[in-house]
Amino acid sequence: MGKLFGTDGIRGVANEFPLTPEMAVNLGRAVVTVFKATKNLANIVIGKDTRLSGFMIEHALAAGICSMGSDVLLAGTLPTPAVAFLASSSDAKAAIMISASHNPFYDNGIKIFNGEGYKLSDELEDEIERTALDDQTSVLSRSVREIGRAIHLVDASQGYKNFLKASTSEDFSLQGMKVVLDCSNGATYRIAPQLFEELGAEVVSIAVQPDGKNINADCGSEHPHALVQEVIDQSADIGLAFDGDGDRLIAVDEKGQTVSGDRILAICAKILKQKGRLKKNLVVSTVMSNLGLRMALIDMGINHVMTNVGDRYVLEEMLARGAVIGGEDSGHMIFLNHHTTGDGILTAIKLIEAMQVESKPLSELREIMTIFPQVLINVNVQRKPDIQSVPKIVDEIRSVEKILGQEGRVLVRYSGTQPLCRVMVEGPGEYETQTYCRQIADVVQSELGK
Repeated sequence: MGKLFGTDGIRGVANEFPLTPEMAVNLGRAVVTVFKATKNLANIVIGKDTRLSGFMIEHALAAGICSMGSDVLLAGTLPTPAVAFLASSSDAKAAIMISASHNPFYDNGIKIFNGEGYKLSDELEDEIERTALDDQTSVLSRSVREIGRAIHLVDASQGYKNFLKASTSEDFSLQGMKVVLDCSNGATYRIAPQLFEELGAEVVSIAVQPDGKNINADCGSEHPHALVQEVIDQSADIGLAFDGDGDRLIAVDEKGQTVSGDRILAICAKILKQKGRLKKNLVVSTVMSNLGLRMALIDMGINHVMTNVGDRYVLEEMLARGAVIGGEDSGHMIFLNHHTTGDGILTAIKLIEAMQVESKPLSELREIMTIFPQVLINVNVQRKPDIQSVPKIVDEIRSVEKILGQEGRVLVRYSGTQPLCRVMVEGPGEYETQTYCRQIADVVQSELGK
């Protein structure tokens, strides 16, 4: 058996290891075992996105948890940040989200939060993993006579909606604003349209008819082309695209131009600085952020720290340094003065607040930074050795870096959730950036590819 946890929880093909019912039962038992050892766990929240396999994994997790004597609070279909919120706002000491985020429907995943709504440390994940892979979990459960119950939460979304409304200024309103939402046929398909209508917006919604298999299919934050067209057709003020589990946001301005996470981060950081709320005068992003973000932050006099790829690493750095805003170009944004994890809907609200504070449309706000041409090529790989241990790849990277000098950069890294090596190159022009990226990707393909 291989390792369970990757960079963002457990992820894989549903009904294959590690996303089997048998392993989910063991994981449920392990979560109870690990948390009970220190926190006397009473309840565990479980939420899910709209994938067909979510029902199978949900019931298996619940069975494992109940077999250890703990109760399960079944929240149903909710965004990941809503599940984290439920953990921190209830008597639960842990929460589990069943989702593979932006992946296709046949994948699924398990994300675990502690009772404060934070993702787990590597050490705690390792402990849960060791326990889940230990056959003794089933032995332990046999001695339990007070079996737990599975309790369905009624309208679990209401508290989360109230929380989001409370994150806005007192005079915040979307009256007179036309908003197009792309809910990716995922976890936000009900709650996002409801919330934006309650805030006063005229809402047009697309990708809100999940069937268990159409999550992220040609829609959502990974595929915003349908949203772009709808914003133009509807003459809308803004378009907002969420991913399958609702922790990412990609926006579209009123002219149909996409606005990525880096630009959203720069826009929101500027507003926080203007209001004197940018703690430590610091923004945290990942190594995948565009060079243009760093330049924009320098121009605004804002300090910038980069981390490894993954919102959990962004969060760790924010907590360590006392920052209140951080994120990824993919659309994960963390507003730590409001929430403990990335939240697409919260990010959308903060972006619209910025438009209102500046009294400018998003098409003007997006000009806060200039995007350096960036090319990303994903290469399927059979193995994942340390990049530095493959001489031909190292030589090609160094060759390109020498040519680019200070006008660009190269980043080659493995996906934490898929058998991919990601080759990213930024440069002064589109053609040369594409050429250099392809050169490196071809060497990676030759050395490690399928």
